[in-house]
Amino acid sequence: MIWSLFPAKLYAAETDDNWNSSSQLIPSVTSVINWENLQEIPKIQPFISSQIDDNWKSSSQSTEPMITLASLDAMGTVINSNIESFVGGFSYRLEPKPILIAAPENFNPVLELPPPPPPKSPTQESLPTSTKPQQPALLLESIQTDWRDERTNFQQHNQIIEPKFQFIMPNGEKITFKTGFNTFEQPSVATVTNIPLQFGWQGKTGQYTIQASGGIDVFNRLPIALNFNAQIDRPIFMNLTTDYKLKSALFLSLIIENGPYKTNARTLESQITSWRSGLNAYWQIDPNTSLFSSYRLGLYNDGNFEQQSFSRLEHKFGQFWIAGNLFAWKYTSDQQEISGYFSPLGFLVYSAEVGWEGNIFSFLRCRVNANLGRQQLNGKITGGNTYQTRCTTQITPNIDFDFGYAFSNVRNLDTGDSPYNNQNFTGQLRMKF
Repeated sequence: MIWSLFPAKLYAAETDDNWNSSSQLIPSVTSVINWENLQEIPKIQPFISSQIDDNWKSSSQSTEPMITLASLDAMGTVINSNIESFVGGFSYRLEPKPILIAAPENFNPVLELPPPPPPKSPTQESLPTSTKPQQPALLLESIQTDWRDERTNFQQHNQIIEPKFQFIMPNGEKITFKTGFNTFEQPSVATVTNIPLQFGWQGKTGQYTIQASGGIDVFNRLPIALNFNAQIDRPIFMNLTTDYKLKSALFLSLIIENGPYKTNARTLESQITSWRSGLNAYWQIDPNTSLFSSYRLGLYNDGNFEQQSFSRLEHKFGQFWIAGNLFAWKYTSDQQEISGYFSPLGFLVYSAEVGWEGNIFSFLRCRVNANLGRQQLNGKITGGNTYQTRCTTQITPNIDFDFGYAFSNVRNLDTGDSPYNNQNFTGQLRMKF
């Protein structure tokens, strides 16, 4: 499972809720005067989000801005999210996915800058007498609806529709509620319908950003299952150039997840669940070069154990980028015939990637990329390629819509000598209030 990383199935986490199966795999800074320059900082998908501390000051007054990491499941507008593009173009959300699917295309870290911090409120002495009502305990901040339709050439079909409501409290902490309507279809298995119900909380303590969520998964013909995930993010260091652009930085994220393994109907019918934990690290080497690495350990209720790692080195020049990706996945036993999920004793994927992203119109931004590489399953080497495109359109100042398509032959199923491929259509509607 690619953990909130590129997934090797993981839902990652919302990063990793940041990860999809290989068939799903997809990839503050300071100063008021030059805030627009900060928007130039590369975004590194589902995973990282820089924020300026509420008490931010000019560079001459502050030696280091406060930065916090956002989780994979926080996916906001993803402009330059490239990790998702490794092997499989699946969802590019920032938040950790409740769907625990492991596959190289499921991880999408993202570095996203929030809007400039509001001006400080006046001192207590200068506060005028006001009869205006106090701010409500919970204020709806945004609604994000994710959609994914995944099909393989072996008639496996998964469709995910999950809206997420985010509320903000007067103290800046956030409360989320996620639900959805998901279907899993597979030959010789009755369709499984799933409705997730999950509440979450996000807050900050010092330089640590903490996120936790939990709930239940309701199924049409299976017992109710519990789900849980938590993530702690922290910036280790960050350096800015003289014009306040990100020069170098290091971010770490610790993740733990538990829930049903939503990879296909047969695995759900077998009531497979997993505990997964691991570490994400993002290193901004220089303004145009970055390294992302992720490691996961997984323990399944059928006794199986997995290890998964993913690394991506990327360099950007103008609107183009090149990258190298390496993904390794290993289980102690192959349970595909018994429980239905892809559990290779040894799986390795490595690829070279080239991509472009830019504005087509003032309201339309698109990106295309191709991954060409090799995959090794149980000692047999074959080609492992992925082609992906995605566009973002701004419908109104407060409403954005993403839509994308990806085709990949990177395996998420052991089909012997038979070729395997999957194609994914994805979409995300974001509304801010």
